[in-house]
Amino acid sequence: MSTGAIILAGGLARRMGGQDKGLITLAGRPMVEHVLQTVKPLVDRCVINANRNLDAYAEFGVPVITDRLAGHLGPLAGLSAGIESLDTDLVLMCPCDSPFLQGDLCRSLIKACIDEDVDLVVPHDGERVQPVFLVVQRRVKSSLDDFLAAGERKIDRWFEQLTIKQLPAAGFGESFRNINTDEERVRAESELLS
Repeated sequence: MSTGAIILAGGLARRMGGQDKGLITLAGRPMVEHVLQTVKPLVDRCVINANRNLDAYAEFGVPVITDRLAGHLGPLAGLSAGIESLDTDLVLMCPCDSPFLQGDLCRSLIKACIDEDVDLVVPHDGERVQPVFLVVQRRVKSSLDDFLAAGERKIDRWFEQLTIKQLPAAGFGESFRNINTDEERVRAESELLS
């Protein structure tokens, strides 16, 4: 099965003062580059979903796609654009602000989606589902687009329409650590540089 990945960088980053989080430097490299370095070798094709600074994102050597629906509608709008652009059997989605993403988590999500033949696999960290890290089958696209067209945005509401598997992922806690404030950025940078 062909595999693709979409790295979400299309949000407004309100908690970071509106800065473009994917381009914020962490240990000498933009955050999106940390994620791209982990994800790109694991899939056949990779894209970045961004809605601003498109030229800056294009410098990372993978296609940059924008949401097809206006209004910053959230991760599902990015996922829809990614599925359309990638044209692969499976699509891995992850955010640009998770520089500690582990390749083994991505591999486990992809493998589970193939082995279980479910619509979607999402990790469960032992306390809760981590919905912006997932793998979907291409076949979910019409369901996703109908959901968005109906004005829906909440990921877990969409999950209710699909056959899903929650992947036990308590051992991958670092993967879900994202950078939402400057304090978190400083702390993460000191860890990466130590």
